[in-house]
Amino acid sequence: MADAPSANDELYPIAVLIDELKHDDVLLRLNAIHRLSTIALALGPERTREELIPFLDGQTAPYAPPPGQNLTPLAESVEDEDEVLVALSEELGSFIEYVGGPQYGHVLLSPLENLAAIEEPAVRDKAVESLNKICQDLSSQQIEEYFIPLTIRLSKADWFTSKVSGCGLYTAPYKKISPQVQESLRTQFGLLVHDETPMVRRQSATNLSKFIKEMTAPVVIEEMIPLFQHLAQDDQDSVRLLTVEILIAIAEVVPKDQQSSHSVLLTSLRSLIEDKSWRVRYMIADRFEKIAKAVDDETVSRDLIPAFVKLLKDNEAEVRTAIAGQIPGFCSLVDRDTLLKDIMSSVEDLVSDPSQHVRAALGTQISGLAPILGKQETIDHLLPMFLQMLKDEFPE
Repeated sequence: MADAPSANDELYPIAVLIDELKHDDVLLRLNAIHRLSTIALALGPERTREELIPFLDGQTAPYAPPPGQNLTPLAESVEDEDEVLVALSEELGSFIEYVGGPQYGHVLLSPLENLAAIEEPAVRDKAVESLNKICQDLSSQQIEEYFIPLTIRLSKADWFTSKVSGCGLYTAPYKKISPQVQESLRTQFGLLVHDETPMVRRQSATNLSKFIKEMTAPVVIEEMIPLFQHLAQDDQDSVRLLTVEILIAIAEVVPKDQQSSHSVLLTSLRSLIEDKSWRVRYMIADRFEKIAKAVDDETVSRDLIPAFVKLLKDNEAEVRTAIAGQIPGFCSLVDRDTLLKDIMSSVEDLVSDPSQHVRAALGTQISGLAPILGKQETIDHLLPMFLQMLKDEFPE
């Protein structure tokens, strides 16, 4: 009769995996990270919480491996291997079942908080993604006790890398917390919007459009429009270009019949359309149909139709290419007479645009105007354009 397996036999594969986690070979370490669930299953939920997670967190763990094995914090062995840390960040995002279910999900936050503060963006991004994934399974009490303090710590850290990660952790918990905590989160996010570091302001702008979608219209009007206005006036065009999505998010939340009373929105829209940076104008051009659908009809006729024509004539080919891609979508939102009278001549001019990329963008979109114009106008306006494009020196 075979002897019953000893405790050492049961722990042997765990010891091998732990050795691999500390190995010089990156591929072995990567392989070990992807097999962390094997360790967790062997240890069981309680020991995973009490021993494996602290080990991954870089703390001194109480786990006593077989003789000859020396357990050291993972952070020491993979300190500079971004590839391994990305894999670890991803694995931890799916680790709730191995620590005993959602009621223990908060124990995973500490190692991910450390990973979210690392210099390499790929590691931080994956850590933030996993933190948000775990947040979906946490209770309101867990979020307020563990997740929100983590978010605030990252947001108040000395290094911009932590603040950048913090910016991405406001949306997921927002609807699961009390109004008082929501208010404190909005206040803290406002500090990130006003941060002195452009990288933090960029990330706050990237996430503000998502954050706004979780809020009620009165909160957006009272608190978020001023934040948008601040970012829209930023001296860095890399920040200003991100405010186009924020403008769309605000316009989608604020009812159209109330938009005209918030003149700062229209003022900011006009400023972005006229921005001196072509990259900002490009973002406006690339999102033009979305903007038009989000604002009221008066803004479309008074501001967006002249802006559309102006962008079709922009000095930068990249801007003209982007706006050419919006032709059918935007033109379907205006009446046919306005299209023929105010827009069509500028569209026709693009057929002979000096940039082949602009002409190519026009070529892929122009057929979408036919249903809007109708049979006769298609023959009068579009057919000559098709014939001219067929003779283009660039066949593509």
